[in-house]
Amino acid sequence: MNEGDTALDFELTANDGSKVRLGSFQGKKNVVLCFYPKNHLFACPSKRVFQMAQATIAAYPKIKEQNAELFAISIDTVPDQKKFVEEYGVPYLHLSDTSKSTCKAYAGLNIAGLAKRSTFIIDKNGKVSKIFREISPEKHGQEIISSLQNLN
Repeated sequence: MNEGDTALDFELTANDGSKVRLGSFQGKKNVVLCFYPKNHLFACPSKRVFQMAQATIAAYPKIKEQNAELFAISIDTVPDQKKFVEEYGVPYLHLSDTSKSTCKAYAGLNIAGLAKRSTFIIDKNGKVSKIFREISPEKHGQEIISSLQNLN
């Protein structure tokens, strides 16, 4: 998937058990999709995943001010996503893609079959407006806000 492409619709289950369908936001809100490999990895435990997400978590109120929804997506199960979000008080939904189909279509998979870390900004019309494949954890929240401001 590339910038300018129409975002592929999907429906995934969130950490709270709700179903999230990308297409339901079309014409209403911009959407930010943050793909990441997994909550619990030997080389990257949950605490490290959380630390990497801190800039995005801190920017979340400003992301919402840009008429946008943000979702984190990995191949973790719904119970794993629920545990992670509750343990670290993450304010946005984490979506479970155990089939790996959405991760593969958007972020691509690494050699271990996990989503490659990347972020997709999708405008209200359903177009991919920006893709971040090289992510600086400290700056990423502000990068997302800037991209959303450029849409408005």
